[in-house]
Amino acid sequence: MASRRYLVDVLRTVASSSVLPHRFRPLLLKASGVHISGKALVMPGLKLPRGGRVAIGDNVFINYDVYLDNEAAIAIGDGVQIADHVRIVTSTHEIGGADRRAGKSLGEAVAIGDGCWIGSGATVLPGVSVATGCIVAAGSVVAESTEAHGLYAGVPARRKRDLPPEATG
Repeated sequence: MASRRYLVDVLRTVASSSVLPHRFRPLLLKASGVHISGKALVMPGLKLPRGGRVAIGDNVFINYDVYLDNEAAIAIGDGVQIADHVRIVTSTHEIGGADRRAGKSLGEAVAIGDGCWIGSGATVLPGVSVATGCIVAAGSVVAESTEAHGLYAGVPARRKRDLPPEATG
């Protein structure tokens, strides 16, 4: 079991390397247990520190230095664009007593719906679902699930305006 975990760590480390050609990155990520459907372009620096399930949809772009804290499942839908330095976090804690406020560790799944765009430096917190067709503005912190086709911005992220639900070609 330890040797399997070590192999996964090695594959994910090599996959995050900037010297690895783009076409090989999805192959190494698949070999390490990441489910990738169809075409995905994953830039160098993707961090996957834990053993949780990650599913990446078709025609997804993940930019440089993205952190997927996969303590629990992460599902990324089709056509998603994730900008640089985005953090998707699934690990949290129960609230402990006064002697140690960070109690028992927990993992809460995160889902990013089809067609979303997550802006540079944004953070998506545990248990959140970003609904289909949403934009999360750069630097925002998404602490609650969103509703479809909205622009969300701020800390915490709030719906700023509606977006058209139809495709624009």
